Amino acid sequence: MRLHVLGTAAGGGVPQWNCACPGCAGARAVPSRRRLHASVAVETEPGRVYLVNATPDIAEQIERCPWLHPEGRRTRLSGVILTDAELDHTLGLARLREADELEVMATDAVRDAVHKGLGLGEVLAPYTRLRWRDFDGVALEPLSGKRPRYARDACDGDWVSALRVGGLLYAPSTGVWTDGFGEDADLVLVDGTFWDDEEPRTAGFSTKSATGMGHLPVLATRDRLAALSARCLYTHLNNTNPLVDPDSPLHEELADRGLGVAAEGAVLTW
Repeated sequence: MRLHVLGTAAGGGVPQWNCACPGCAGARAVPSRRRLHASVAVETEPGRVYLVNATPDIAEQIERCPWLHPEGRRTRLSGVILTDAELDHTLGLARLREADELEVMATDAVRDAVHKGLGLGEVLAPYTRLRWRDFDGVALEPLSGKRPRYARDACDGDWVSALRVGGLLYAPSTGVWTDGFGEDADLVLVDGTFWDDEEPRTAGFSTKSATGMGHLPVLATRDRLAALSARCLYTHLNNTNPLVDPDSPLHEELADRGLGVAAEGAVLTW
């Protein structure tokens, strides 16, 4: 099995349109530092490729992945897997409206949010049909009940999950460390939104801590990840995270623990 890293940024991307923090300023000055929204293309078996999360960058991400280039008017995309219902992981569904039908896998809570909270089922109905299907060859492991702000009146449910495909564990949003997390995996791509717990407050865009926003910071997970036998890489980096700078000495701190940051465009196997 293999995956193609299509994006590694948290909501807003890097640079974020309304921000001039060091991470965003650096990405504007050096285009190679730009990051698209976190997503991967996963080949679950020969000829079956799924996008994991449908980001606002979805069209560009498909173009960057040769496995997904169409043949005539026939797409190679088998469908989309949603690990949560956040806007930066679901709005891209609208960009796929040219499909005859679109196969989507998600938990019941996420499916209801996309249909009712965002209204995408009704909006897309004149263009294409969202076909929700049960999991086949993949699994979503519940991580937390943190729902997106637009769905705060929705019922409790499995709002945030990690994708399991064979030895792969893909968890771009990790608000809690569950028992046995990653212990039997060969490749782990995990939430690296913030470096430390106070980063959102220090950066001045939130009164909540990283954990309060539903993201365990790197400082809280790096030693736990280092103890795993799997290859572990961080993804879903916020524009304020010092790791968006490839020259930051913090990369060496991760490397000393056998960890790193997923590189956009990288093809990984397990």
